[in-house]
Amino acid sequence: MCGISGRVRYDAGAVGADIVELAACMRHRGPDSTGFAVYGVPRERGYVVRGFLDDRADLDATLQAFTDTTREFGSDLLADPTWDESGQRHVLWRAEVDEIADLARWVEQVEARPGVELLSVGRALEVIKDVGDARAVDDKHRVSELRGTHALSNMRLATESLVSPIASHPFWARPFPDVCIVHNGQLTNYYRWRRRLEREGYRFVSENDSELIAVWNSVQMKNGASLRESLVRSQSALDGVFTYLLGTPDGIGMAKDRWAIKPLAVVAADDGIAIATEEQALRSLYVDEVDVRNFDEPLMTHVWGLRPDEDEGGLAA
Repeated sequence: MCGISGRVRYDAGAVGADIVELAACMRHRGPDSTGFAVYGVPRERGYVVRGFLDDRADLDATLQAFTDTTREFGSDLLADPTWDESGQRHVLWRAEVDEIADLARWVEQVEARPGVELLSVGRALEVIKDVGDARAVDDKHRVSELRGTHALSNMRLATESLVSPIASHPFWARPFPDVCIVHNGQLTNYYRWRRRLEREGYRFVSENDSELIAVWNSVQMKNGASLRESLVRSQSALDGVFTYLLGTPDGIGMAKDRWAIKPLAVVAADDGIAIATEEQALRSLYVDEVDVRNFDEPLMTHVWGLRPDEDEGGLAA
């Protein structure tokens, strides 16, 4: 029932406003929580960090601990942290840090503090997710003001877990910078792959199979696979019903399972790409007549880059 969407803008413009519009048009698919992943123009040095804290009363102490841990790793903050000013108990915060030599160990140390979870770390990626529909999350966190090249979103209907910001998509592929996922479906061999990846030293902070798909693909690419090759491999390695969008610094990848039950529609226009579970969401961005392609065949993969000539798609062999 959940909805997913993606957007690529060739002009590095108002991608935040675009992805909010796509998500808002599919509110009926998941009003419990909404999440966004926005890729801004990559910074040459350092990382932008998006974090979650479950108790606003502990914010000052948490940010001080975050600063201390960052300095222990030979880095420092590049700007003062910011956070949302709502009256809710939980709080989302943002920080910018300098280069960190051992990013995986630093992430683990930061998240060792009770109630803290890093939603994303990247040179371009910022993950923002919270309870409520797209408009509510945008009003609180000003997602529509973010500018960049590409973005993802997810509208979640909670069926198997609590309604919580950290239970919603997108999921960051911890500890790989700038990789995240939105996913519609369910894996049946989740625990087998999770145990295997944990034995290899990878850490998970949720019981969500979407987080695993993001990490699984990141490991494949770390070991030399291209994004397209990794997507194709996932179709035989991962069992279940799925359509997912994987965000990387260079664009968006998509993979569908062998049954192709979960829908996806795409518009390829002169200014970029729009992707959504429902065609009507795409037409909120493209009100004039456009060609809409339904990605409804089994074992489809596709990669949309940041330029019109960086478009690679097809069916798995």
